[in-house]
Amino acid sequence: MSSRRRFLQSIAAVSTASIVAGCTGSTSSNNAGSGDQTTATSDSVPFGDNRATFYMSPSEPQELMEAQYAPVRTTLQRELPVETATLRYAAGYSAVLQSLAGGTGDIAETGPFAAALGVDNDRCNIILQRYGYGSWTYASVIATQEDSSIESLSDLEGERVAFADRLSASGALYPLFMLKQAGLTIGDLPTDTGDASFTPQFSSHAEAFAALERGQVAAAGVGKFITLDDNRELKDGFRYIETTTSIPRAPIVVSPRLSADEQTAVKDALVTASESIYLGEDGESGTEDDLWFSDVREADDETYQPVVEVADELGVTTDLLDS
Repeated sequence: MSSRRRFLQSIAAVSTASIVAGCTGSTSSNNAGSGDQTTATSDSVPFGDNRATFYMSPSEPQELMEAQYAPVRTTLQRELPVETATLRYAAGYSAVLQSLAGGTGDIAETGPFAAALGVDNDRCNIILQRYGYGSWTYASVIATQEDSSIESLSDLEGERVAFADRLSASGALYPLFMLKQAGLTIGDLPTDTGDASFTPQFSSHAEAFAALERGQVAAAGVGKFITLDDNRELKDGFRYIETTTSIPRAPIVVSPRLSADEQTAVKDALVTASESIYLGEDGESGTEDDLWFSDVREADDETYQPVVEVADELGVTTDLLDS
């Protein structure tokens, strides 16, 4: 626990005033969660405005995610004491945290590390963990093109490497950890891009892998999910240089402005939802708009302790939220 406390205490001092939300659409939401996490005050509005706002982190294109999460919106609107529930597509993980902290968002799906940051800065409360592809954990990979001359991570010295969002566990933290373990210099990454023995570029999982497909980078550090085809196999023309498994799958979080009862209401609505909530807008199994996860269970910040330990190992500082 000591490493977690050192890391989270350093995060607690950060100011997120410079984080730009940059989101599209509108939303509203209700939340309820365990009383030991909530920090809602008597002047909190959440259910009082009769709206529920669900934020989506940009792991996939906006149009696709809106179709995937359409049943989630419907469920929240039906099960919570609100008149409307809406989806919003955030510009990044930082934007999600800013929205939850500022009261423009109520519920969100986000990454493990972003959630860990948010919890200790009173930006969010973790209420659920997601289950997908037969496991409560997932993998991070560093991939390259099949015919590339890159055979090991050490070969990436002096090369350009693509990553997802700086606050992504599988698309930044774990790939950087793998590179550091291989002996490469990562400098102050993911906070600062200088002093690394390779040239990093950050975007999203989809864009990072697309940059590899276009041959613009020598490798991409991303969540394994973005590298797979419809049969859950590695896409043709690529191979993995390194893989890390057992990362706790991403959480569902709520704004700390929601009361304990409201957080519990959100939790119950999603835990007790029917299977159709995972089938996307068309309601059919096995189609493109199915959600990547198929179940949820109760969780809290302790669930994501492994992610916090990796961040602490990298020496991540509070500057990350201001970068």
